[in-house]
Amino acid sequence: MSRLFSVFVAFVASFLLIGTAQAEVKVLTSIKPLQLIAAAVQDGVAIPEVLLPPGASPHNYALRPSDVRKVQSVDLLYWIGPDMEGFLPRVLGGRSLPSVAVQDLPGLNLRHFGADNHSHAEEADEHDHDHRPGSLDAHLWLSPANARVIADKMAADLSAADPANAQRYQSNAKAFDARLDALDQRLKKRLANVEGKPYFVFHEAFDYFEDAYGLKHAGVFAVAAEVQPGAQHVAAMRKRLQEVGKTCVFSEPPLRPRLAETLVAGLPVKLAELDALGGYTPATAQGYEQVLEKLGNDLAGCLESL
Repeated sequence: MSRLFSVFVAFVASFLLIGTAQAEVKVLTSIKPLQLIAAAVQDGVAIPEVLLPPGASPHNYALRPSDVRKVQSVDLLYWIGPDMEGFLPRVLGGRSLPSVAVQDLPGLNLRHFGADNHSHAEEADEHDHDHRPGSLDAHLWLSPANARVIADKMAADLSAADPANAQRYQSNAKAFDARLDALDQRLKKRLANVEGKPYFVFHEAFDYFEDAYGLKHAGVFAVAAEVQPGAQHVAAMRKRLQEVGKTCVFSEPPLRPRLAETLVAGLPVKLAELDALGGYTPATAQGYEQVLEKLGNDLAGCLESL
């Protein structure tokens, strides 16, 4: 009897283990902001993984063999699309499970470089090398409205893949939506005082955020990381800064362009950082809000200090 009971217990245990393994949906995102949106939707169920380590550029990341194995094995994969992660399409060709390029989701507000909603680009010293006029601005996660669309898609996908937790995913998405409403109000209040103040960026990555909160950068000091601009170009950029007077020039972590200090030397200009990716933000339910709130605080903080 005891032997039969032991066999029965082992059978039940193995059945439960199999059920648990099947229930846990493995989610992988290409970049941190998508991981943070997924973390909000999966809160209390699982923690999604992210492909790019902190500080890595989604424009030119080099996949390791372990990355390729991960890409091909996870249940659900989310990425922005070929306009952002140009290294991914080749690897996704070997993947049989669902992959979602969020730039293709219906309901997104998409922007394009050099379109009439970028009329201020004429004031820039040079167009951003990575962003050709007419190409998609793929930094779409910096719009809270777009984050809602992405979260709803993730909740629908996860509910279909894991029906046992469907109610949790849906309620998490609703809670995320409510928190974004509150965040939106806080950011509007925080940024109202700096609306119209000129500032410059080294990388044209923030137009979605600017559009949401009535901001506009005065110019883009676009410099390819591997090319040191000539003296004439640096002089033209300094002239632009002199014309504006007190202002901020924002770079993105982890690296500040080498010419930054030379560019602002002797001018009433502050160098500061804006982090579009939030690479070190913990993957918690509130992580996405933390990235946008920090972005708003850093931008307003520099401009208010002038």
